[in-house]
Amino acid sequence: MGIEITGIGGLILLVLNVWAFVSIIGSNNSTGSKVLWCLLVLILPILGFIIWLIAGPRSASARA
Repeated sequence: MGIEITGIGGLILLVLNVWAFVSIIGSNNSTGSKVLWCLLVLILPILGFIIWLIAGPRSASARA
């Protein structure tokens, strides 16, 4: 049972990270900013995604 739950969790994390990459690449931020966000999400998949979700390019444009 543990392998199935882990596999589903990994699949969900993969889908969320791909969504984050697509959103980062499609944003209007500078190239350097996009690279840094992509590296953060790539190196720290769970924590990087949560940080991007809270403080990423999308939330910065929503504040303006």
